[in-house]
Order: sequence, then C-alpha cells, then structure tokens
Amino acid sequence: MIKRLYNWVLSWSDSKWGWLALFFMALFEASWFPLPPDILLIALCLGATKRSFRFASICLLGSVLGAALAYGIGHFLWITPAGDPTSIAQFFYDHVFSVDTFNNVGELYDKYNFMIVFTAGFTPLPFKIFTIAGGMCDINFVMFMLASVVARGMRFFLIGWLIWKFGAPIKSFIDKYFNLLATLLAVMLIGFTLLAFWLIGGDEPKTESETAELSTMTEVETVATSETTAEQTTEEVIPFEEQTQCDATDL
Repeated sequence: MIKRLYNWVLSWSDSKWGWLALFFMALFEASWFPLPPDILLIALCLGATKRSFRFASICLLGSVLGAALAYGIGHFLWITPAGDPTSIAQFFYDHVFSVDTFNNVGELYDKYNFMIVFTAGFTPLPFKIFTIAGGMCDINFVMFMLASVVARGMRFFLIGWLIWKFGAPIKSFIDKYFNLLATLLAVMLIGFTLLAFWLIGGDEPKTESETAELSTMTEVETVATSETTAEQTTEEVIPFEEQTQCDATDL
C-alpha cells in the first residue's frame, strides 16, 4: 500500500499541477499523511533545477500551515471536556502513530519545547506526532511556529540548494544519506547551542541535566531510526488502542 502511494506521489512530478500537489502533500504530512514531502520536492527540483528554491518555498509554506493546523487539532479536538479521547484522537492512535510514542513526545515537551520541535522538523522524526502533541500540551504557539519555520525551512531549502548546485548526480546521495546528515546537523546545532548557553552562563553542568540531555538524544535517535526504517521497508503502521494525556508546562 505504501509503495503504491509512493508511486502515486511521484507521478505528480510529471504534471503541471505538481507544485500544487507538493503544497497539499506538505500541508497534510504535518498532521496525518504518511510520506514526507521530500519525495515530491526532490522529483520536482530534478525536473526543473532552476526552480528548486521556488519548490522549496511552496513546500515550506504548506508544511508550516499544516503544522498550525495540526496544533489546532491537538489543542481543540484531542480531548473531550470529560478528559476522554475524541473520535479524532482515537483514529490517529489506531492508524497514524502509537500511543506510547505520543506519550514519549509529551514528556520531551515537558523539558525541551523549542529544541524538540526544531529537531522533529529538521530530522526524519515523524513531524506529525510533535505538531499534534504541541497543541495538546498547550506549548507556546509563537515559539512552536518559529521552530517549525526554522527547521522545515532549513530542511527543504537544503534539499533545493543541493539539487540546484549539483543537479541529478546528487539524488543518490540525498536518497541514501540525507536523513543521516540532517540528524547529525541537528545534534550538532543543539549541542553547540547548549554549549554556548553554558559558556555564557558560566555555570558547571549539572549531572541531572546531562543525564536528561543524554536520555533525550537517545529517544530522538530511536524514533528517527524507527521512522527511517518504516520508509525504507514500506511497512504499514501498526494500530494501537491506548490513550494518554500530557501535563506539559508552557514556555
């Protein structure tokens, strides 16, 4: 099923409406669509290299609007006034992502907020889980959108720049190594940011914070590996039936 969907997405690269398909794919991927918009973005950029940055901009716009939509789903449509999951939430748990993963994301929001949104937007992590969880956990919307714009913009414009600069020969590199490269870059950026804060603050790093940071990086790498493996083997998502709630604090 995923393989057929993959081929259907690629078929839009030969259509004059490919740019519109890219916009809606990026829009819906931020909340429920199973395939990343990178697939169509790469195909469109290869077909019209000089318009690579235009396609990256369209993809960014759709993804950011989709993130806002997903935030609204999590904030307004996830939990009933009685504290039970809505039918929409149950559908997502059954068909889109697991309850355990959603619960883990809620715990990460408790500690890292901006950093975890940025990491999810730039790396192969399932962005849809973090956007919906951000709304349900009621994190600061402005900071959420800022992190989404920065992360998604870096990802899509990096792809566009690589194809604009090197053309078709870079495609095999992107297919094989881009997710790994994005993950490494995200870890480096976060690491340098934390180091800068530590140097400016002049405080000794605390053991508890170091442990928490290590735990977070482990969880991020685990989810990223799971997502990348799922895309490569084109396996379908396994339904889950559990429910959880988030007690995250605001920024």
